[in-house]
Amino acid sequence: MVQSLQQTYDGAAVSTAAERNRVLRNTYWLLALSMVPTVLGAWLGVQTGIARAMSPGIGLIVFLAGAFGFMFAIEKFKNSAAGVPILLGFTFFMGVMLSRLLGVVLGMGNGAGLVMTAFAGTGIIFFGMATLSSVVKRDLSGMAKFMFIGAMLIFVAAIANVFLQSSALMITIAVVAIAVFSFFILYDLKRVANGEETNYITATLGIYLSIYNVFQSLLAILGITGGND
Repeated sequence: MVQSLQQTYDGAAVSTAAERNRVLRNTYWLLALSMVPTVLGAWLGVQTGIARAMSPGIGLIVFLAGAFGFMFAIEKFKNSAAGVPILLGFTFFMGVMLSRLLGVVLGMGNGAGLVMTAFAGTGIIFFGMATLSSVVKRDLSGMAKFMFIGAMLIFVAAIANVFLQSSALMITIAVVAIAVFSFFILYDLKRVANGEETNYITATLGIYLSIYNVFQSLLAILGITGGND
């Protein structure tokens, strides 16, 4: 839910189709690579229970401090050799943070199936948005401003629900988040394809966060509505 907080939308136009394709290709490769430390972090978190051992308040503080700290570092070093390792470290951290929800879902009788369903659903959404990004000609900048507001409201509501622990509010947040961050996948990929984003590390960060939020939201909905204890 922090994707829109770090998005600046200030990339300069790329001059040639070859350059646009290079940035897009590197973004896809780095995005695929970023899933490896995410899975490793999630596995480690589930095995050790480190995320679940934290209270909701402490977990929120660790998440916010870690996420914003990593994003600041990624932005600072995005044009240097350190940018990619920092990004991969961030995705490992996000995997560890995801392990709290994963552990709860995997503890259900059909937990493994729910995780695979959420994974498949996220893949379908991503590839659908990637396909749309290559055919949509409309300028989405105006719509992005409203989606940014939506992301802010999701972020605030999610923080509030850490303490409220309302299943109904969680489902509402998750449904809205899937819509908002699916749009951001489309929007960010379209910006790269159009040459509006020239740094593949920045592009990967934005798309990764959207995918992460879509997966987390799908998993939350499935865990609440489809879980068998």
